[in-house]
Amino acid sequence: MARQMPLSPSAPWFRLELEPKDWQSEDARDLVNWYGQMMLIRRFEEKLLELEKAGLIHGPAHASIGQEAGAVGAMSVLKGSDKINGTHRAHHQALTKLVGAVLPAGFDIRSDAYTPEMDEAIHRFMGEIMGLTPGYCGGRGGSMHMRYADAGIVGTSAIVGGNPPHAVGYALADKMLGRKNISVTFFGDGAAQAGASYEAMNIAASQSVPAIFFIENNLYGVATRINDVTRETRQTARGAMLGIPSIECDGMDVVAVHRAMQEARRIIEVESGPVVVEALCYRFFHQSGSRAGSDFGYRSAEEEAEWRARDPIALAKARLTGFGIAGGDELARIDQVVTERVAGAAARLTEPVPGGNALRIPQALWPQAADVDRGILGDLSELSDARLLSHEEMQQGPTEKLKFITAASDAIAANMERDPTIVVLGEDVHQMKGGVSGFTKGALEKWPDRVLAMPISENGFTGVALGAALNGLRPIVEIMFGDFCLVAADQIGNGVGKVRHMFGDGFPVPIVLRCRVSPHTGYGSQHSADPSGLFAMFPGWRIFSPTTAFDYIGMMNSALRCNDPVLILEHTEFYQREFDVPKGDRDFCIPFGSARIVRPGSACTVLATSVMVHNAVKAAEEGGIDAEIIDLRNLDHFGMDWDLIGDSIAKTGRVLIAEQTARGQSLGARWADEIQNRFFDFLDYEILRVTGSLSAPTVSAVLNKAALANADDVRTALSTLAETG
Repeated sequence: MARQMPLSPSAPWFRLELEPKDWQSEDARDLVNWYGQMMLIRRFEEKLLELEKAGLIHGPAHASIGQEAGAVGAMSVLKGSDKINGTHRAHHQALTKLVGAVLPAGFDIRSDAYTPEMDEAIHRFMGEIMGLTPGYCGGRGGSMHMRYADAGIVGTSAIVGGNPPHAVGYALADKMLGRKNISVTFFGDGAAQAGASYEAMNIAASQSVPAIFFIENNLYGVATRINDVTRETRQTARGAMLGIPSIECDGMDVVAVHRAMQEARRIIEVESGPVVVEALCYRFFHQSGSRAGSDFGYRSAEEEAEWRARDPIALAKARLTGFGIAGGDELARIDQVVTERVAGAAARLTEPVPGGNALRIPQALWPQAADVDRGILGDLSELSDARLLSHEEMQQGPTEKLKFITAASDAIAANMERDPTIVVLGEDVHQMKGGVSGFTKGALEKWPDRVLAMPISENGFTGVALGAALNGLRPIVEIMFGDFCLVAADQIGNGVGKVRHMFGDGFPVPIVLRCRVSPHTGYGSQHSADPSGLFAMFPGWRIFSPTTAFDYIGMMNSALRCNDPVLILEHTEFYQREFDVPKGDRDFCIPFGSARIVRPGSACTVLATSVMVHNAVKAAEEGGIDAEIIDLRNLDHFGMDWDLIGDSIAKTGRVLIAEQTARGQSLGARWADEIQNRFFDFLDYEILRVTGSLSAPTVSAVLNKAALANADDVRTALSTLAETG
C-alpha cells in the first residue's frame, strides 16, 4: 500500500519568540540609542509628509512610519563595510545607515550631542528626497532611488523585486574578493511574490553568498492584502523551500529584530549564507502620503487601530521605562533633540516666501537644467593608456589566421589573466568545454572558479552582475540567445541602463554582456532576435558589433577595460570563419566610437551592421557599384562615428542603411533621423533602408530566409541609388 511520507525543508525554518525580560539582557546604551534612532526616523518622515503637503517634494513620499523597528534592529548588527539596498520605501533603512556611518564610537544619545557629520547626513538625505543638489545623488534619485556607497548604501530600486539580485551581486563580490562583509536586501511582501526575488534567493543559495533577504511583511502591496495573492502567506517559506535558513520575527519589536539579525549573521559567519529574515510589521499610512489606508477602503480603521496599539516606539518606551532603563523625561528630551535636528535640516533646504507664511525652495539648491543628460556614461578616461591597433596597422606586421570563436575564447581568457576581478556568469558557461558557444573554453582551462553557473534566470543573474559590478567585480554576462534579453529587460533597462545617471554619476558600472545572435539557423521566432534595438533604448549602454576576429579581440579588450556597461553582439554566422589577426597578439584595443571603411567608394554610402557588412561588399562588387561601405561597429547613441559618416556622405550624397534584423527591431530609422539633422545639405536623394521583414524568423527554411535581409536586398537598393546618380 502506498504511504505518504512527510517531507521537511533541508534548512532551519523557525519563528524567534522573545519575552519582555529579554530586553533586560541587552546593553542599556544600545537600547536607548535604538529608541533615539526610531524617533529620528519617525520625526524625519513626519517632516517629509509636511513638506509634501506644502508642495515642496516633487513626486511620492513613501513613508515607513510604523516600520522603524525593522530598520533599526537590522542596522544594529551591521558594520560600516556591510552593504544594503532597499525598495521605494527605504527612508528608514537609508537614514539609519547614513547616520550610523558617521556615528562616533561609544555614542550615547543620553549624553552626547549630535555631531556636524550626523546633522549633515540628515540634511543631505532630506535634500535628496526633495530633489536638490545637496542630496547624495544631486537630487536625481529622490525618495525612491538612493545611493551613497561610502555608507554602504549601494543603490535602492523603485522596481518592486528589482533590488534583491543586486544585493546578491554585492555579496558575491565580497565573497570572491575575500572581504568579510554581508549584504542585506530589504523588500516587502509584495516583492516576495516577484520572480526576480525568487531568482535572487535561488542564485544566492546556489553560490552560498553572505546575503540576508530581509522581508518587511506589512501585509499589503499598495492596497492588495497578502492573502489575496498567495496561498502561503509565511514569506519565510520562500527561503526554506530553497534550502535557505529562514527566521520569522516580530517586526514591531526592535530587540526581536536585533536578535533575528544576530542569528542570521551568526549562521553566515559560522556556516554560510544566505539567510531569510521576515519581520511582521505594518505601515501606518497609505502607500504614499499621509492618509490612512482605511480612507481608501482596502483595510479597516479597526485593523489600523490594533496595529497602532503595537507602535514600535510606544513599545520601546514602555519597556525602557518599565525596566527602569530610561525615564520619561529622558525619552522626551531625546524626542526633542531629534526633532530639532530634523527641523534644522529642513530649515537649510527651505526659505520663507516674501510677504507670507509659506515656504519655498531656494533657487540656488535646484540642479541646473543644462545638466539633465550629464552622467549617462563615463568619459572613457580609463582607456587613455590602452594600446590601440587598426586593421591597417595590423597588416603592416606578421599575421595569422584565427577563427572568430577561437578569438573570442582567447580574448576572454587573456583578460581574465590580466584582471583577477573579471568573472563570467551565464547558463552552461561551465560545461561543454566552453559553454554552448565555446567562448569560455580558455577561461575554464585556467580559472574554473571564476566561471559561474547560473540557473535559467536571465533577469536574476543580470541583476546579480549589476550588483557585483557596483562592488568591485567586472562581470561578463552571457545571454544564450538575443530573445532572452527580453526576459532580462528589467535589469537591462531599469537596472544597468539607468543606474549611473539615476544616482548622480561618479562611479563605475563595469559590465560586459555577451549575446549570441542566431537568426538564420532555424531556431524559430523566440531564438532568433538581434537585441541591439532593446539596448539602444537606454543610452547608458555602449554597443559593440564585431564582424571579424580582429574586431572581436580589440572590442572585448576595450569593453573589459571600460567602466561603462557594454553589449557585445556575437553573430553565429561568423563563428567558424577565419580572419587575419596580429600574430601572437591578443592585447590591443579598438576605440569606442570608431567605425571603419571596409570598401572605399564615391557613388553612395552604405552604413552596415554585422553580417550585412559582408553582404553589402558582395552586392556592390557583384553589381559593379562604386559604393563606400562602412562597418559601423558601434551601434549606441554615443558610439556612432558621425565624423567618418559625415565625411563619406559629403562625398557621395546618397545613403543606404543595411541591417539584417526585423524592421521593427532595427535602428536605421533612428540613424536616418540623425543623418537628416546633421547632414541634410549633403543629401541628393532620400535615405534608403534595407532590413528584414516585419515578422520574426520562423522555423521553415523558406520563411526563415525570407525574414532576413541579404545581399540581394542590398543589391536592389544600390541599383535604385545608382539610377538616381
